[in-house]
Amino acid sequence: MKDFFKKHSLYNLFNANGNREQDAPEEDTRPTLRRFFRLLRRKFWRLITLNMMMLPMLAPILIGVFLYLGMHKTPTANNVIFPQIFGAGLISNSTEATFLSDLFGAQFLIPAYKNTASYVGMGICAGFLVLTFGWQNIGATYILRGIVRGDPVFPFSDYAYAVKRNWKQGFFLGLIDAAILFFLGFDFMFFYNQTGTFKMDVMYFAIFAIAIIYFFMRFYIYLLQITFNLNIRKIFKNALIFSVLGFKRNIMGALGILSLTAIAVALIALFAALLGGNIAIPLILPLLYYLSFTAFMAAYAAYPIIDRYMIAPYTDGADGDGEAEDTQETTDTTPSAAD
Repeated sequence: MKDFFKKHSLYNLFNANGNREQDAPEEDTRPTLRRFFRLLRRKFWRLITLNMMMLPMLAPILIGVFLYLGMHKTPTANNVIFPQIFGAGLISNSTEATFLSDLFGAQFLIPAYKNTASYVGMGICAGFLVLTFGWQNIGATYILRGIVRGDPVFPFSDYAYAVKRNWKQGFFLGLIDAAILFFLGFDFMFFYNQTGTFKMDVMYFAIFAIAIIYFFMRFYIYLLQITFNLNIRKIFKNALIFSVLGFKRNIMGALGILSLTAIAVALIALFAALLGGNIAIPLILPLLYYLSFTAFMAAYAAYPIIDRYMIAPYTDGADGDGEAEDTQETTDTTPSAAD
């Protein structure tokens, strides 16, 4: 009992040298579902620690939303023909004008221009997120790769090492990744609100399909970046190839992420009901585990595919049977502190 509390104490949660356990030589290391849960149990506190380290990726978004909700807002028309209908109603207060005003007169609130401080705050949050997006993903992915491979994991030293070693390419990769995510989200919402014609419906489903493909590509992008000496074009090219080659594992990873999301929503609803409708405290719960656990699912789904097509053919002295572009694995992929 004493050892149990020592293992699961807060000290162990933030102890960078507290997890030296790695796979035993005789242990089954095949990337099966059973091994996934074994790793999840064994590295649970490492993942919780990693989640705390990943919060700076989410904090700017939460602060930005808080600033936006706290802005002074002004009502505006939701339809472009509202001014004409409003003018017609002023000239002749007829039944038709009243009906059209009710039909097209819906309004919504938008931020007023005088919220200078809030705009500056949101700009700082957006800038911090975009500029550090690649570094944060690289540091987290490096730790997750070690967990998936069964290596000893030292979150703080591994995180710092990965960022230092890949800071330049990681910065530009993060900018590109953030830009793609932004434009996909913008286009999705734009075409979603423009559906109704054949052309717009086709564009909406095309953007939706591209978003799904890129969702799977992101399983591989940062793993490829930290594992191989590739330029950014080849990283995206191989990530696209692996999103097809690893279809089955990608689907399993996506199902795991969706399942965890459903569980998180259910827990929020449950605790909100128990607390009499107070949702503020239940919303904190996912901040303790969601980011690292979903990232772990993606890494566990993706890394065996990378190993099969880009590592094993060379380490086993066999020819690769995949279509991934040839590359050279980096020779120094783990810091000396973790060896």
